Amino acid sequence: MSRPEIEIRDLHKSFGDNHVLRGIDLEIAQGEVVCVIGPSGSGKSTLLRCVNLLEEPTKGQVVVGGTELTDPDVDIDAVRRRIGMVFQQFNLFPHLTVTENLTLPQRRVLRRDRAQAAKVAAENLERVGLTEKASAYPSSLSGGQQQRVAIARALAMGPEVMLFDEPTSALDPELVGDVLAVMRMLAQDGMTMMVVTHEMTFAREVADRVIFMDGGVIVEDGSPEQVITNPQHERTRHFLSRLLDPAMANVEENNAG
Repeated sequence: MSRPEIEIRDLHKSFGDNHVLRGIDLEIAQGEVVCVIGPSGSGKSTLLRCVNLLEEPTKGQVVVGGTELTDPDVDIDAVRRRIGMVFQQFNLFPHLTVTENLTLPQRRVLRRDRAQAAKVAAENLERVGLTEKASAYPSSLSGGQQQRVAIARALAMGPEVMLFDEPTSALDPELVGDVLAVMRMLAQDGMTMMVVTHEMTFAREVADRVIFMDGGVIVEDGSPEQVITNPQHERTRHFLSRLLDPAMANVEENNAG
């Protein structure tokens, strides 16, 4: 069996007295799509940010593609080039065109020349269905289009792993589908993906595994069928019932009040 693409061992992260991650152990295979779900404050985004060391773990190991990121001697910039990340906010440069947003990091980080960077940018804009927006500025795009540009920008760097931190949470509901369609395409292409999301339909249809986190630990880890359709833990059942039926959650809160 080939080695995992992502290995996390006894991962802890504290912010002062706040112990956010409490001993996470996780392996993600090459080409696997893992969706991470859970309530706000459960540690999902912190876990994701520890995978490329945007947050430095307090304790534990993170290994990506066979390289330990938590080794003090590692060339972190070199490893990060293999990890694409897409955030809630699009973080596009407003004064640059869509193509320029895609070519700048290629030229600065990968040292590609202008022509090569433009070719890769065009290929990835086509992948996300935005070829016609190559010369547009971000302010003229919808939120969904801006997020697809952000995905194309990450893909233009040639990553082996893609991390998504609630990529649709800042979007109007009618714009979510186009972004999720791009992510589905990446999954079908065999991209290793770790996705923090509240989009249960996406998790159910696209994920190979679903992880439910609460209180800084992994409560459940299994197939979408196991975790979403037939959860074993009360914490998971309670979270999903509130997420899938918000009206019932409001009734519970009003009755409790």
